[in-house]
Amino acid sequence: MNPYRKGNHALWIEIEMYVLLFFACSFLGWCMEVTCKLVQFGRFINRGFLLGPLCPIYGTGAVLMAYFLPLWTTQVESTFLLALVLCGTLEYITSWLMEKLFHARWWDYSQKRFNINGRVCASNLLAFGVMGVFVVKVLKPFAFGLFAKIPPVWLDAITITLTVLLVADVAISAGVLTKIRGAAESVRADNTEAITKAVREALMAQGFLLRHPLHAFPEVQFYNKAHLARLKAKHDELQANMREKREKLQQELDRLEEKRKALKKGKK
Repeated sequence: MNPYRKGNHALWIEIEMYVLLFFACSFLGWCMEVTCKLVQFGRFINRGFLLGPLCPIYGTGAVLMAYFLPLWTTQVESTFLLALVLCGTLEYITSWLMEKLFHARWWDYSQKRFNINGRVCASNLLAFGVMGVFVVKVLKPFAFGLFAKIPPVWLDAITITLTVLLVADVAISAGVLTKIRGAAESVRADNTEAITKAVREALMAQGFLLRHPLHAFPEVQFYNKAHLARLKAKHDELQANMREKREKLQQELDRLEEKRKALKKGKK
């Protein structure tokens, strides 16, 4: 039973509380992203793929931490480590999935120390650990206590309204990203920089919806299937050349070994 409210609908109310926690943390994450980019670029950037002020990856991470971590541990140290692993995995999977779906590298930590394929980095992982402790020990008890004061009818109305708006936003944003991927596929260029430049030039002349992801992710890099095919062909060629060189080297080593044995035998 939900520890924050008693009643026959405790399970449904608890689900609604997690949904509201998702929206609250998505908004807080958006605020943090906007602040960081304001410091970095000196201007307001509506971060995230969505049109609304939400970064769902933060809300998703917060809900996962708030629900699962208390089931696994109550210690601050282990909460920190588990949050680090959980959210690091979430960020890595999100980066990989978004790249595969829309042929773009939306963020890249390759220039930061201790990164994993440019998708996650040590500084972010440490921040995830701290946020995990904060979410479990502070934010969840406070937020659920606050949500428990909302009348059930209003809780239902708020949750349903926000969910409908989110679904609509996701549908529109997914359509926009699909069009951007199509624009990238139509570009004929030999490198990521040229493809990205062509996509930006084409989309910046379009309406707000198509421009939004470019403003939200100033450092995004686009590629297309043709470019990937050329890279794969070049990779395969390099691999074949390396195998050929290794085989020749091994043959030469074998020849030298036979010559050494023959010389040794002749001395005897």
